[in-house]
Amino acid sequence: MPDKPFYLTTLCYIEKDDCYLMLHRTKKENDINEGKWIGVGGKFEPDETPEECLLREVKEETGLTLTGFRLRGIITFLNDAWPTEYMFLYTADAFTGTLHACNEGNLAWVPKKDLMKLNLWEGDKLFLKLLTEDAGMFSLKVSYHGDDLEEAVLHLHDQPSGTSA
Repeated sequence: MPDKPFYLTTLCYIEKDDCYLMLHRTKKENDINEGKWIGVGGKFEPDETPEECLLREVKEETGLTLTGFRLRGIITFLNDAWPTEYMFLYTADAFTGTLHACNEGNLAWVPKKDLMKLNLWEGDKLFLKLLTEDAGMFSLKVSYHGDDLEEAVLHLHDQPSGTSA
């Protein structure tokens, strides 16, 4: 059986005044996320750690330098049409620098209470809910057929051994 291609990414939701910094993906050509609202992040470069990728991607996309961040979960995205993606999901609550324009879309501070009104991937809604509820460390596998979410499997890792949701 041939190996299915995969790639590693980071994604970060930067928090300020009960808002998350969101990226409305509107500028990148051939973008799988076109029209969607997501956090900031991207693909690993060779030999990068998750933290190095996170810091580089946030700086490139926003101009901000993170000074306080936390790994919240690992998300596995499956789809027949795309390579598998393993994403390290972070939140950040401390940063320096000045926000600048992003070449992949428009950045906006969105109140957490308004997140579900945005055009989000269905799987993203699941982990954003966990983030806003401060659910602790988790892993989530989301399986898509095209743009449609077919299955989601969640494991909460701050729960007693063997507990999953």
